[in-house]
Amino acid sequence: MIHWQQRHGRSALPWQASRDPYRIWLSEIMLQQTQVATVVPYFERFVARFPDLATLAAAHEDEVLALWSGLGYYSRARNLHAAARAVAERYDGRFPAAPAAMEQLPGIGRSTAAAIAALAFGQRCAILDGNVKRVLARHGGIDGWPGDRKVESALWQLAESRLPGNAIEAYTQGMMDLGALVCTRGRPACNACPVNADCTAHNQGRTAELPTPRPRKTLPERQVQMLLLLDRGELMLEKRPARGIWGGLWSLPELPSDSDPAALCRDRYGFVAQSQHALPRLSHSFTHFRLHIQPVQMRLAPRLTTSPDQIWLPPADALNAALPAPVRKLVTQLENA
Repeated sequence: MIHWQQRHGRSALPWQASRDPYRIWLSEIMLQQTQVATVVPYFERFVARFPDLATLAAAHEDEVLALWSGLGYYSRARNLHAAARAVAERYDGRFPAAPAAMEQLPGIGRSTAAAIAALAFGQRCAILDGNVKRVLARHGGIDGWPGDRKVESALWQLAESRLPGNAIEAYTQGMMDLGALVCTRGRPACNACPVNADCTAHNQGRTAELPTPRPRKTLPERQVQMLLLLDRGELMLEKRPARGIWGGLWSLPELPSDSDPAALCRDRYGFVAQSQHALPRLSHSFTHFRLHIQPVQMRLAPRLTTSPDQIWLPPADALNAALPAPVRKLVTQLENA
């Protein structure tokens, strides 16, 4: 695995230029549930604005979320920011080297801590991200969905039992690279695999069935309306609660699909709607439900008051705020129109 990584693995990714734990930590958080090709431009923009942990710790959360906007899973960004502040306060700004200490920081679990410890500090730790789970499940012939606690425990034991005595950085990166480049979910390139000789799935013709897929379930569907409230060329955005979907982001007022938008404007905000019309619907999928959005554009009589959790911006300026992906799409369409 080490030899293969050194010859065929990835070595030119922007976070591989040094063993800086800040850059490695940032990349590991961004890569959770996100492809490398998507992460690279976000990573480069992020480190251009926040080149080190101290800069990130001193930033306002809105700016952190704005740079994360479009990458999804926004709790990662909030946890990243909170962890940077915790390191600044508890460790005088120096990222801790011990995996146990890392796991006490927001957003860092066992595998992420191990990856940082191995890649930044050369510590002999096993990782178990999605790619590595797939490699080990196939190579070791581990049946069952890897998200199941017993199956995951078996994979952890396998991961720890196969750690080399040296070159842990190349081995750790190699395991991730093998899953991403060779032992892929569909059509794995088994002939190019350096460990195919004793791979259970390869030898038994079971690569299509291992790892065992997640049990299927029908996603619930939700219907909402979102209001694009316009007054004198400015659009109203609302700050969402810190917890829950799109926590801490700026979004559009939301109401049930069967509610009257004009009545909501009057009753919730004290605004009078001069006109309204529905825009084309759009849908957005989360891991646990699918959201169907009916946008409604409304022009208001001049507003008199504004809540602290509201801002009014021209649509072009609103695009610089931390917006959820479907809201950004709606605001972009408004700006283009």
